[in-house]
Amino acid sequence: MNDGQMNLAHKARILVVEDQTAVAMMMVYLLTQAGCDAEVAMTGTRAMKMARAGDFDLITLDVDLPDANGFEICSRLKHDPRLCATPVVFVSGHLCENDQQRAVELGAADYITKPFDTLDFAPRLLSHLETRKSGLVEPPTPASLT
Repeated sequence: MNDGQMNLAHKARILVVEDQTAVAMMMVYLLTQAGCDAEVAMTGTRAMKMARAGDFDLITLDVDLPDANGFEICSRLKHDPRLCATPVVFVSGHLCENDQQRAVELGAADYITKPFDTLDFAPRLLSHLETRKSGLVEPPTPASLT
């Protein structure tokens, strides 16, 4: 990891939306090891409350949640004026190309399939923050998503 990524990692706050405790714990561990501050929401309702109350730099999102569909949550996030610029990365066991395409159409920055490569996980998420920070990608606005 280069110095720029290390500085970014120390400041990064990531919301992990995952209902499987073991997977959530692994994601938090990997992000913490990369210097990030990671918090977990295990339901879509909790994720929306935390996203609105917190100041997260990135949100990971599972497709299958006990109370909501991850695609619905992504749509809500991307239509919220305060949250629309926050990168969303799906982390899902769904291997279907249609799901991956749908995620991108909803404004997701990436789609990582489970099981994921533990060595690549945190650097891949941090690359989205680095891209956003560098200004190479202009963040979306709610109006551009309709």
